[in-house]
Amino acid sequence: MLQVSSLVSDCKTNTVGLWVTVDEAARPDVVIYYLHGGGFSMGSSYFYLEFLLAWLEILQKAGYHNPAIFALEYTLVPDQIYPLQLQQTVSGYEHLCSIIKDPGRICLAGDSAGATLQLSLLLYLSKASFPGRESEEQQQRMPGFATLISPWPTLVTPKNRDTPSDYLNAESLHLYGRQYAGPTSNLKDPLVSPGVCKDGEWWTRASPSGGFCFMYGSEEVFGPEMLDGLFMLLTLSTVMAIA
Repeated sequence: MLQVSSLVSDCKTNTVGLWVTVDEAARPDVVIYYLHGGGFSMGSSYFYLEFLLAWLEILQKAGYHNPAIFALEYTLVPDQIYPLQLQQTVSGYEHLCSIIKDPGRICLAGDSAGATLQLSLLLYLSKASFPGRESEEQQQRMPGFATLISPWPTLVTPKNRDTPSDYLNAESLHLYGRQYAGPTSNLKDPLVSPGVCKDGEWWTRASPSGGFCFMYGSEEVFGPEMLDGLFMLLTLSTVMAIA
């Protein structure tokens, strides 16, 4: 029987979320770490509960004995802005590492702004100047895979454009991005807006051991920017599937 409960990982950053698993008493053999979308200012993991439960059932049918999902309830704008959401994302990941012991069994996942936070998390974990962490230790802390649905790589860019099919327009998208980032200078920070990072070595270090799966629509408002990011990763020979 599937069990749904609230999980608190860090009281200092108010990091909470939904913990869904099959056997609460046993260690999971795989964990999906999910971050919801909503322009950083709306949405909740509870809106995704049916989708998450279906994902868990699929994992069981695929042969996993005790799959689990942690869906982060990060603080929304305007209650807080960057860097709290990234701090909560990191805290949630570190907590999952303490539960599952092997980060290679963690799959990062998210849609839209949630996928952006996951890209920020990967850059954060692999940052060369991270204090006291050698490259080998960095790799041991990286997740095994990342499945990102319609990620928003660059928060503000002229490549984001209106389309007949996407109800979201570029003006609203950029408004949400600026509200999350805070000071304009933050928009140039890869940890805020991952798409501005063009450092191939950094992205190589940031790639999960099993690669990426990106899913997006060609007529999404951030479609062109999404394609640019995919081409850059492909040139680095990063393992990925594109649907």
